[in-house]
Amino acid sequence: MADRYQQFTQSPIGRQVVKRLGLPAPTPLRRHRAGDPVVAGPVLIGSAPDSRLGDAIATTTKDIRAQVRHTPIEGERYAALIFDATGISTSTQLRELHEFFGPTIRQTDRGGRLIVLGTPPEAHPDPRAATAQRALEGFVRTAGKELKRGATAQLVHVAEGAEHALDSTLRFLLSAKSAYVSGQVIRIGPAEIPEVDWEQPLRDKIALVTGASRGIGESIAETLARDGAHVVCLDVPAQGGELAEVANRIGGTTLQLDITAEDAADRIAEHFAQRHDGLDIVVHNAGITRDKTIGRMTPQQWDAVLAVNLTAQERINERLLAKSKSPLRTGGRIVGVASISGIAGNVGQANYAASKAGVIGHVRSTAGIAADRGATINAVAPGFIETRMTAAIPLFVREAGRRMNSMSQGGQPVDVAETIAWFANPASAGVNGNVVRVCGQSLLGA
Repeated sequence: MADRYQQFTQSPIGRQVVKRLGLPAPTPLRRHRAGDPVVAGPVLIGSAPDSRLGDAIATTTKDIRAQVRHTPIEGERYAALIFDATGISTSTQLRELHEFFGPTIRQTDRGGRLIVLGTPPEAHPDPRAATAQRALEGFVRTAGKELKRGATAQLVHVAEGAEHALDSTLRFLLSAKSAYVSGQVIRIGPAEIPEVDWEQPLRDKIALVTGASRGIGESIAETLARDGAHVVCLDVPAQGGELAEVANRIGGTTLQLDITAEDAADRIAEHFAQRHDGLDIVVHNAGITRDKTIGRMTPQQWDAVLAVNLTAQERINERLLAKSKSPLRTGGRIVGVASISGIAGNVGQANYAASKAGVIGHVRSTAGIAADRGATINAVAPGFIETRMTAAIPLFVREAGRRMNSMSQGGQPVDVAETIAWFANPASAGVNGNVVRVCGQSLLGA
C-alpha cells in the first residue's frame, strides 16, 4: 500500500521540509532480489578476548564472499558490524562493546547491519557472567534505536556446542531479507545441520500455509515456493477463488477447509499423508479480528477470534506432533503468526491480543515437544504491515502505526514471509522456541 508521506520525503521539496521541521525521514529499505549478494559492502568483525565464534563467523562470511575487515579504515562505510561477545564474563568487560562500536557505529552504511553474538545468560553457572551476557540485550536494543538510514541491530545467543548452527541465522540477519527486523534477540541451540542449496533451500519440501488467499498469507506462500517448496494453500471455502489464483501462480495446490472444525486437524493429517506422503512445513497464518472494547464485546466475537487464531493452531499442532500416525516428517518446521498486539496489547482488541499472546505461549511451551519429535516451532510477531486491512485503518491511527518504530515506516508482507522462510530453512534446525518481531523495532518498547 502507498505510503504517501514516505514518497513525499523522497522528493526535493519534501527533503527540505523534513529537515527544516525535524520530521521523521524514512529511508527506503533494501529488500531481497534474486541475484543480489547476501551483503553488499565491507563487513567489519571484532571480538572480545576468549570468544568462541570466530571460526563460525569466518566460515559464513567466506561462503557469502563478503569483504572482511578486522581493523576499521577511516572513512570506510560498512555494510555490517559483527562483534563476538561470547568471551565477556564480567560487567567491566562490557567496555569491549564500546571500544568496538564507539568509533565505528557512525561508519555503518545505509541499510547496514549491527550484530552482537553472545551466550544464553542462563547457561552460565557464574552469576557475573550471566549478568554480563544479559547486559548485551540493553546495548543492542539501544543501538537499534540510534542507528539511522534503515540500519538494524540484533543479538544472537549461541549456546555452547551450537557454533556450527549459526550459519543460517547469520546469513538471514546480514541479508536484505531481514530489512524490517531490528532489536531482536534470537537463540540458537545445538542441532544437526544438513547441507542446503542456498538458492532453493526448501527444494522437495511440502509446506502448508493457512489463510493463504491474500495479504501476508499470499506472500508467505510465494516466498516458500520461491525457495523450492510445494505449497498447499489453505483457506475457507468462501475464499476459494482467490486461493486458487495464488496456488496456480506459484505452482502449488489448494485445500479448502475451516480450521475451526472439530475434525480439521485429522483432515489436514489425512490430506498430507495420502496426497503428499508427508509434510515438512506448517505456517499458521490464518487469523481474524472482531474489534470491540471489552465491555462492548459479545461472547460470539470473543469466541470466534480465539477459535481461529489460537485454538485451531493448538489442535493442529497437537495432531502433527503426536508420536504416531503424524504426517510431519523429521526435521519438520512449525511457524505461528503472533502479533505485536499480543505483546503490548491494543485498545479494542482484547480478544485478538489474548489470542496472539497465546500463540507466543504455545510456541514456547511446545518447543521441547517439537524438539523431541526432531522438529522446531517458532513464531513471528508482525507490527504495522502494509496490507488491505491496515489500509482501512483511520488516517491518523495509520500514520502513527507507521512512524512509531525505528524505521519510521510500515513493513511489507514479504518482510514477514522472509522471516518465516528463514525459520523453515533446514539449516535453521538450532532455532527453536523463538518469537521474532517483524516490526521495525518499536520506539516505545522492544
